[in-house]
Amino acid sequence: MIRKISLTAFILVLLIMKSCTKDPLVKIGSDSFAATPYTLVHQPWYPPFNLPIDNPLTEEGVMLGRMLFHDPIMSGDSTMSCATCHRQNKGFSDPRKVSQGITGELGNRNAMPLHNLMWNHLFFWDGRAKSIREQVLIPIQAHNEMNLNLFTLVKKLSRSPRYQTQFKKAFNTNEIDPQYIAKGLEQFLVTMISFNAPIDKLWNRTDTLNVIDVSALRGLNLFMRPTQDGGADCFHCHSNIPFFGITSVNGSMSNNGLDEVFTDKGFGSITGRFEDMGKFKIPSLRNVAVTAPYMHDSRFSTLEEVIDFYSDNIKFKSPNLDVNIASHNAQLNLNIQQKADLVEFLKTLTDTSYLNNPAFKSPF
Repeated sequence: MIRKISLTAFILVLLIMKSCTKDPLVKIGSDSFAATPYTLVHQPWYPPFNLPIDNPLTEEGVMLGRMLFHDPIMSGDSTMSCATCHRQNKGFSDPRKVSQGITGELGNRNAMPLHNLMWNHLFFWDGRAKSIREQVLIPIQAHNEMNLNLFTLVKKLSRSPRYQTQFKKAFNTNEIDPQYIAKGLEQFLVTMISFNAPIDKLWNRTDTLNVIDVSALRGLNLFMRPTQDGGADCFHCHSNIPFFGITSVNGSMSNNGLDEVFTDKGFGSITGRFEDMGKFKIPSLRNVAVTAPYMHDSRFSTLEEVIDFYSDNIKFKSPNLDVNIASHNAQLNLNIQQKADLVEFLKTLTDTSYLNNPAFKSPF
């Protein structure tokens, strides 16, 4: 009987000790608080993560950002969320040519897809934001998008018990402000990593070459070879294997020869410099088969139309034409089979696990 009592007491002591164990501490500057560190899966063939040192990832912070991303409370009339224009099954892009804001007003450019953002250094088609944290607050305030000033947004979130609790968990704060809102969204967005398309199985050699078919392999060969070697020379702009588009080429801004006269000045409208007129961000090609329409103004509806343009319709007299395109001196004039092969290759960049990842879906 004494032994049974002692054993019971011992178990109770263990339970009490476990219940008193401190949660992991997250430290930001001189401030430490209990939170659960969030671990990103790092693939060895990817560059090192470029995580913000003043915003360490935590389970609580990522969940806050996920909530904010999917919650219509973020718009002026509480009808529109970030996810309204960034749909997961479309690679977090918008299948409409331009998105429509809560007032019915239309945007002037296609919504860009979201993935692998931590490796970007410019955001939006015109490169006007230099960080995720800066970027996320702009659509919220834009009159033709979510149309909500940050002062009102803070009041809305501060009145919500759900967000009072989650901001406290994520940042140990009772004061909700735009910086914490941006940090929460930043934490969620940097977890949105795509690295499991068929092409990845080829690059990282975890599978045999038969993960993509013969046509796609021919398309890959065309993509990666310069024109003087009979290729399509796509890699000069869409380089940085295995990212296909997360580039440092020309600062990620380029004029690809769409127009000779610019109705949209792109990067030039931000810098004011003539040499930047008509330049737009070089988009990632990941999940490109599901992110139609294409180009900043959505002028192409299909990948076939995009390939036709690069093959036969480059405007070589376009001011500030990218030097890699200008060096071709003539249209590529790809044949029907070559065009079909390039399309088949681009389809191998579709990461279905990313498009269906439950961690990125609405938590509500």
